[in-house]
Amino acid sequence: MGKLYAIGEVLVDFVPLQKGLPLKDVISFEKTPGGAPANVAAAVAKYGGQSSMITKVGNDPFGDFLIEKLESEGVETDKIQRTNEAKTGIAFVSLKEDGERDFSFYRKPSADLLFQEEEIDSNWFESGDILHFCSVDLVDSPMKHAHKKAINAVLDANGLVSFDPNVRLSLWDDPEACRNAIIEFIPRAHIVKISDEELGFITNRFHLDDAIQSIFIGNVKAVMYTKGAEGVDLYIKGNKYESKGYRVKTVDTTGAGDAFIGGVLYKLLEMRVCPSTLEEMLKKNHAEILAFANGSAALTTTGKGAIASLPTKAGIIELMKG
Repeated sequence: MGKLYAIGEVLVDFVPLQKGLPLKDVISFEKTPGGAPANVAAAVAKYGGQSSMITKVGNDPFGDFLIEKLESEGVETDKIQRTNEAKTGIAFVSLKEDGERDFSFYRKPSADLLFQEEEIDSNWFESGDILHFCSVDLVDSPMKHAHKKAINAVLDANGLVSFDPNVRLSLWDDPEACRNAIIEFIPRAHIVKISDEELGFITNRFHLDDAIQSIFIGNVKAVMYTKGAEGVDLYIKGNKYESKGYRVKTVDTTGAGDAFIGGVLYKLLEMRVCPSTLEEMLKKNHAEILAFANGSAALTTTGKGAIASLPTKAGIIELMKG
């Protein structure tokens, strides 16, 4: 069984103890570990897979906190670098009554953006491994170049590459710069997970099928179009597979998309998938893979925070049984 490597931001989320208030009116917060790639790494580890985080944090208490939390979840942290040049990133989150959220990030820059490509060792990666990344750390920075080196190394090793754009426009000076970075990196991935809210922005196409098909460029073999509580549509060239979501009492949607893709990548690791077998494996096992991933996402919304709310593998299987 291969290993999941997640590269990108790891940060501290401050989640409000009061729900339904704009951020300016929240008076108390709970400190939780966050960052989309870190959430995915934690999900894979929680379900029994091997995962490793590639990032940089500050030599500060928040950096200590994040490393300890990831280690407690079973995520390998030996590839997390420390720096005195910047602080660990933080984000304040406000929760609406329906559990949807709004973010305010503090990083100009944060430590993760200072990760250097020279700190990537191409020998880390082996056939059967998966590299997962998002767009938050694709701003013009050393970390963007580190992504490119890691992706090339995984491809050379016959590993899979997974990309969840996870658009956060508040972190970009210009929405077009965000869109261009995402378009630059899509062809490097075998799997692209994209939400209904992001599809039109990224593709600039507003007919669903046209927009989805425009993502099949470069290495892309599978597109997972997530629709929140409604589930997901999986597209493989010439095929479409639908999977319904699970109805649960939602408290906080933070990390639900990460829990979904974490569930997918765990199952692919379990099935020992490589680029040449990805399409056939998804065609054959799509119902099992997507049901597990939808269960992972649904149960994560029933608690506050992302990593703290990840369910157990047994809990997901129980939900799948109905």
